[in-house]
Amino acid sequence: MTKGGHELVRGWLRETAGGLPRTFWYLWCGTLVNRLGGFVLIFLTVYLTKERGFSDIQAGLVVGLWSAGGGVGTMVGGVLADRWGRRPTLLLAHVGGAGMMVLLGFSRPFVMIAIVAFALGMFAESARPAFAAMMVDVVPDRDRVRAFSLNYWAINLGFASAAILGGFAAHLDYLLLFLVDASATLVTAAIVFIKIKETRPAVAAAHPGAAAKGGLGLVLRDRVFLTFTLVNLLAAMVFLQHISMLPIAMTDDGLSSSTFGWVIALNGVLIVLGQLFIPKLIAGHSRARVLAVGTIVQGVGFGLTALAGNAWLYAMTVLVWTLGEMVYSPSSAATIADLSPAAIRGRYQGVFSLSWSIAGFTAPVAGGFVRDQLGNSALWIGCALIGFLAAAIHLAAGPARERRAAAIAAASRAPAPRSEVEPAPPGVMSDTLAPTSAPS
Repeated sequence: MTKGGHELVRGWLRETAGGLPRTFWYLWCGTLVNRLGGFVLIFLTVYLTKERGFSDIQAGLVVGLWSAGGGVGTMVGGVLADRWGRRPTLLLAHVGGAGMMVLLGFSRPFVMIAIVAFALGMFAESARPAFAAMMVDVVPDRDRVRAFSLNYWAINLGFASAAILGGFAAHLDYLLLFLVDASATLVTAAIVFIKIKETRPAVAAAHPGAAAKGGLGLVLRDRVFLTFTLVNLLAAMVFLQHISMLPIAMTDDGLSSSTFGWVIALNGVLIVLGQLFIPKLIAGHSRARVLAVGTIVQGVGFGLTALAGNAWLYAMTVLVWTLGEMVYSPSSAATIADLSPAAIRGRYQGVFSLSWSIAGFTAPVAGGFVRDQLGNSALWIGCALIGFLAAAIHLAAGPARERRAAAIAAASRAPAPRSEVEPAPPGVMSDTLAPTSAPS
């Protein structure tokens, strides 16, 4: 490579990964390790239907209970992240999740599997709001889309590797999936324990009781934020069909678990190759339009699955919806960061994560029902229609979100009020804990 080429590459690397805090990179490493061992959820429906002999609806119910537990976990994890701290919440979530993962691997009766899946989802998802809040704590506003893109790159590098390795491990012994997944989770806990310090903002750390008095209620009264969370629920219900109904559809077409592994691994490979270029691609564009484009492309990709019948056609549909995912995910994460007041950031992340948990429950259950009652094509065409509906809501709600984000950013730059320095009188909650109202 010429000297000019080296300079170009170095300049691109500086723009892409330079200047981010050390804590972010420890979190990034933990994400990568955890996802490298994340075999189980990818192959869970295949394991339950082909190895354990359960029906499609039973398999969907187990995945749904995993997500229902995750719904409880995200809310508890969000409150703990604000009151107890990000770091101890992450440690509890990862150690508990590793234990439940091993127990799930050894469970045999359906009732036992369902109960453990619920508990595993509760522990695993309680880490999500603490992790997201910690990233927002340490990364400045101007770098957040870039940081979330890098983190998403790590997620999908691990996902692509896990999908391929997991397909081979499943041929040897399905129990390996559970043991390796648990081990990776423990390694992530070790990284948090050894390398990461607490990042909770000073106002929340100094007065956790103040945030507790109305924090969750304030989140649930924030209509701008809740609208965004609900539209994310629609997009997530479409997206999560790739780990619930897609493997079953491919198996019904005579394709093996290893074939599903490499087809779904294309999702991670494409993101690994292209995700780092996304921040420049979407820079300067309205966040609402970027999110709308992402949901439309995802919907079209899943809709095309109705026409697939062999591995190569399935692979093409994966490539289409992956492009939408690459655009949608970092923009969504950055939007939530913009809409979250610092003092109750964990609760905002918890409520937003709840949309993924609800989708994780409803997507496999609804997908299994539609597929059983109306057929495979109806499921995928319905996914496309939901994608277009979500895009329309993003465009309509975009201006209100932009006003709210600007107001919160302006409030965070203002001099700290006296209530952040001294405790408020009993029964009075500091205004700094409330979401700033957008102008009418």
